[in-house]
Amino acid sequence: MTFAAATENAIPLTLVPAEDWAQIKTTLSANNATWADANGFHGGVGQAVVFADAQGGIAGALVGLGDAKARKRKRFAGAAGMAKLPKGCFAVANDIDPDLLNEFALGWLLESYRFDRYHPANKPAATLAAPKGIDVAKLTAIAEGEFLTRDLINTPSSDMGPDELESAARKLAGEFGGRFETIVDQALLDRNFPMIHTVGRASTRRPRLIDIRWGQKGPKLTLVGKGVCFDTGGLNLKPSSSMGLMKKDMGGAAMVLGLARMIMALNMEIQLRVLIPAVENSVSGNAFRPQDILTSRKGLTVEINNTDAEGRLVLADALTYACEEDADLVISMATLTGAARVAVGGDLAPFFCDDDTAAQAITTGSRALFDPVWRMPFHDPYEAEIEPGIADLDNAPGGGFAGSITAALFLRRFVDKPYIHFDCYGWNRAAAPGLPKGGIGQGTRALLAALPELLAK
Repeated sequence: MTFAAATENAIPLTLVPAEDWAQIKTTLSANNATWADANGFHGGVGQAVVFADAQGGIAGALVGLGDAKARKRKRFAGAAGMAKLPKGCFAVANDIDPDLLNEFALGWLLESYRFDRYHPANKPAATLAAPKGIDVAKLTAIAEGEFLTRDLINTPSSDMGPDELESAARKLAGEFGGRFETIVDQALLDRNFPMIHTVGRASTRRPRLIDIRWGQKGPKLTLVGKGVCFDTGGLNLKPSSSMGLMKKDMGGAAMVLGLARMIMALNMEIQLRVLIPAVENSVSGNAFRPQDILTSRKGLTVEINNTDAEGRLVLADALTYACEEDADLVISMATLTGAARVAVGGDLAPFFCDDDTAAQAITTGSRALFDPVWRMPFHDPYEAEIEPGIADLDNAPGGGFAGSITAALFLRRFVDKPYIHFDCYGWNRAAAPGLPKGGIGQGTRALLAALPELLAK
C-alpha cells in the first residue's frame, strides 16, 4: 500500500487536533459548522465528518486527531477517523504540525493493512494523496517492511515452517539483489551449528540457518532473528493456554526481515547481513532433554534446565557465527521471554544495550517513528545466575526473577562485537488505529531511525 497520486479532483481533508477545533471551526461555512456540531464532532480520536456539495457529492471532510493527552495514549489516532471515510481520494488541505502530519500519514498507511490470505478482508475505501512535506519513499518503505513482518507472523505454522520462512527470505533477497545461502539439517552439524540442529532435530521439518547478504559499501550491520516457527516447549511441553500463540515465535525473524526490507528499499549505504536460525521445537524420540549438556558453536557448554528456553540456544550459534566476521554492530530480535511481557507489557519493546549513546539514539528514533521501546539493563551482577557449576551456562536458571535480563546476559556471552538485543512480543492483542489485532513489528522503526547514528564511525 502506498499513497495515491495527487489529482485536481482530490477531496479536501482537514485534520483537526481537538485543541484547535474552535479555531478551525471558524474557517468553515455556517452550514458545515452546523453539520459538524450536529454530528458531535469536536476533533476527538476516531471522529470523521463528511460534507456534501450542492450535487450530493463529497465536498470535503474532517478527521479528528484527539487532544494531546489522547494522542499520547493512542498512536496514529487520525487513522481511526480516516478509516471511516467513504470511497474517494482525499488530500490534506490544512497546515498542521509536521510531527502530527507525519504520524497521520504513517498511521494511514499502517491502517490499510489487512491479512487476507485465507479470507477476504475489506480494505479502507478512502485513499490518501501524499501529503506535502513528508518523505513518501521512507514512509512507504516502512509500511511495506511492516506488512512483511505482519504477514509472516500472522501465517499459521502449517504454512510457515522453516522451509516456508526460508522461501520468504529467499524471495526478499532476490527482490533486492541480495546473496542468499541456507545451511540445512545434517549440514548444520557438518559446519558446526550444533545447538540449532539439536533444537530442531525432533521435528519432521528440517532445521536450518538462513543467511542473506546485501550491500557493497558502508558500515557492516548484522541482524539475527529468532526463527522458531512453532514452539511446543519440547519435552517441557507447554500447556495449551501457552501454546496457542506459538505461531508467532518466529517473530524475531519476521522483524529482522521487515527491517532488512526497509533498509534495502531505501538503498541505505550499509553492508547488511541477516542470519535466521529457523527451527520447529517439537517432541519425538530424539528430542533434546532436560539436564542434557550441549556444546555450542563457540565451545561453551550449556546445561538444559528447560527445553522451552530454546530460542536462546539457536540464537547463540547464530550470534557466534555473526561475530566470526567483522561487524560494526550486531542486533538480535526475538520473542524470547514471558518475563519481558511481565516487565513492560506487550506494547513496549524492551531492548538491551551497553552503550548509552546508542541506547539514546534508539529511544529518540522510537519517538520519531512512533515505535515505543524501553531500555533494560545488562545487569552484570546477575551473571552468576546463568552459571550452573557443571557447565559454562544454564539455559533456564531457576528462581523466577529477572528472566528477560538473564536471557539477554546468556546471549551476550556469544557476542564480542557492539551488540543490541530486543526481546519483543510481536503481537497486538486488540485492534487500535494503525495496529490491527495480530502480528506486528516492534523496534524496527526505532532502529531504522537510529541506524545512521548507531553505525556512524
